[in-house]
Amino acid sequence: MSETPGPKKRVSLALQGGGTHGAFTWGVLERLLEEERLEIDGVSGTSAGAINATLVVQGLIEGGAPGAIALLDKFWRAIGAGLAMSPLQSTPLEKAIWGYDLTYSLAYRTFDVMARMLSPYQMNPFPFDWNPLRQALERHIDFTMLQSTVKAPRLFVSATNVRTGKPRIFSRREITPDALLASACLPQVFKAVEIDGDPYWDGGYLGNPALWPLYEQGGPPDLMLVMLNPLVRDEIPTNASDIVNRLNEITFNGSLMAEMRAIDFVQRLLDTGRLEQPRYRRLFIHVVEDEDRMRGFKLSTKFNGDWEFLATLRQYGREAADRWIKANFDKLGRESSADVRSMYL
Repeated sequence: MSETPGPKKRVSLALQGGGTHGAFTWGVLERLLEEERLEIDGVSGTSAGAINATLVVQGLIEGGAPGAIALLDKFWRAIGAGLAMSPLQSTPLEKAIWGYDLTYSLAYRTFDVMARMLSPYQMNPFPFDWNPLRQALERHIDFTMLQSTVKAPRLFVSATNVRTGKPRIFSRREITPDALLASACLPQVFKAVEIDGDPYWDGGYLGNPALWPLYEQGGPPDLMLVMLNPLVRDEIPTNASDIVNRLNEITFNGSLMAEMRAIDFVQRLLDTGRLEQPRYRRLFIHVVEDEDRMRGFKLSTKFNGDWEFLATLRQYGREAADRWIKANFDKLGRESSADVRSMYL
């Protein structure tokens, strides 16, 4: 924790999705919540990022930063315990050979082949529409309290409308188990989640995460993105699993890159005096990531709920956030710590 208390600096957080890689974000959030000089004004998230965002906001409502830290810890430990029984997890021998990578495990390869041949509507037919994540969400999140609390950090969750191909942003008062399941609905694995008569898939296709609600509806100028999906891979993927992995990363970073380009364009127009404040806002962009480590994990690891793996990702996230705080905290409210042009243009 900081040894120099003073005025808190307010930030908005944007949390990417990425399956169990969301444990990295857990570690980032834990470290940020420990920082007494920071105040979280709002959070936008997609998929695992949406769940982490919701847990943070509920925890802050119930018990401030310590409450949010405790709720994140409780949820991820429950996820680890639940996934320990998943048939997708490696056997001890497979783990000894391939580590956290499930690509060559018998269970994962069987699942991968079945997912290519059968849709979730065939593998999980009515009335069995089983999703273990629903039980975890309902057990750890008080949706009535979340929706009804008057004073709380802003919260936005993204999903993709299957029929229209447009994004839908659920605000805090609209968050339900279905909204979070829709945001995390990979169409190869789960049936579309129906809300108000419309089917929804994973929000990452159109907003991973959506940034615009954080700055369009007021809030501080500092926007901090927690990245899970690597932007850059120097090597060309040559085998089937690596090609799918890279395609997945490009797809789920596509909307983010487009939004970052738009932000940079507006900032350049402000710099040249062609747009005027306050109608158009000055934004400061910050990114917490660990691409060197995260690019070492294959697509299959996003399904890996091994507790040792989750704890490793959590520690990586804590370290990444700690590095950012030490190197860039003083830039909050003054300038961007991320070079948007080199990263996203």
